[in-house]
Amino acid sequence: MTQLTVVTGLTAVALLVFMVELLRRRQLQEKYAILWLVVSIVILPMAFFPKLTDNVAEAIGIASGVSLVLFLGIVFLLLVTVHLSWEVSRLEEETRTLAEDLALLRSELGRPRDSSAVPAPVSSDLPERAPDDQR
Repeated sequence: MTQLTVVTGLTAVALLVFMVELLRRRQLQEKYAILWLVVSIVILPMAFFPKLTDNVAEAIGIASGVSLVLFLGIVFLLLVTVHLSWEVSRLEEETRTLAEDLALLRSELGRPRDSSAVPAPVSSDLPERAPDDQR
């Protein structure tokens, strides 16, 4: 077994364990975790059967298995980037809409933008003290 095979296998197992842990702690949504779980499951056979990628690459006319893996990795990362850009755009639009709705609701209620900007009423029957006075 070559050193690359061992490192690839350990990386796939570590990725699988890490994703399961993030899912267990509810720090990663299922839709994203499934994607990364599939990636780690795809990496596992490539780690233990490196000739498999060479055979697939040869069958589709690519020079080597390494070239195929690198190409597929770049395509995968490009797709992830496009998807995350789409998600950010959608969330920005949703945030803008929510901010506009909140501003309209506040204007209908006649309240200022920040509720902390309104000073609290001061009771006149209490003696006035300095803020750092601790009697």
